[in-house]
Amino acid sequence: MSHIKAIITQIDTVDNLNIVKFDFYGYSLKMMSLGLTDDITVGKEVILGIKPTHIAIGKGFSGLVSYSNQIKAKIISCEKGKLLSSLKLSVEDVVLESIITLESTIAMDLKVDDDVTMMIKASELSILKVL
Repeated sequence: MSHIKAIITQIDTVDNLNIVKFDFYGYSLKMMSLGLTDDITVGKEVILGIKPTHIAIGKGFSGLVSYSNQIKAKIISCEKGKLLSSLKLSVEDVVLESIITLESTIAMDLKVDDDVTMMIKASELSILKVL
């Protein structure tokens, strides 16, 4: 699991549904949640978790897409297996992992030093820890 340290900037709640917004190095991230504990409040620093299989990659990406979270990153490692590829992505001083199909890696001609856009659905982010 990849980890991101972020600061809670906003919490919007309707009934039991919450949209929590975070600041991560100037990127605004969003998380959907059906319940929050009392220690999750605006201004708190948290550790967010993302499964590597839930990080989609765009190369030369432009246009609209329903992924709430889009972060510019650089590929620092690209390990190709028989079916899957593991990409290590750098954002500032944070390294995240994305696991995608080998076929996608080849079709997008992904390689070390490529600039890409990581895309994460709001439903795929989770708060692992409140700091």
